[in-house]
Amino acid sequence: MTSERHGTPDLTGARWRSSRFSGGNNECVEVADNIPGLIPVRDSKRPAGPVIGFGPHAWQAFVAHLV
Repeated sequence: MTSERHGTPDLTGARWRSSRFSGGNNECVEVADNIPGLIPVRDSKRPAGPVIGFGPHAWQAFVAHLV
């Protein structure tokens, strides 16, 4: 859902997760994959901080370059 006023996505229902390879040390990024048309990414150390949003194709391309 998008706020009409600012055009920003509503992330209140986002289900954040980190990689299973993160080791649980709270020093990684988290993604939410339940927001239609958007992959929000945030710093696990700053959950209330800024979020970067990727489109699905851009996210797939990014992840493909990490492997």
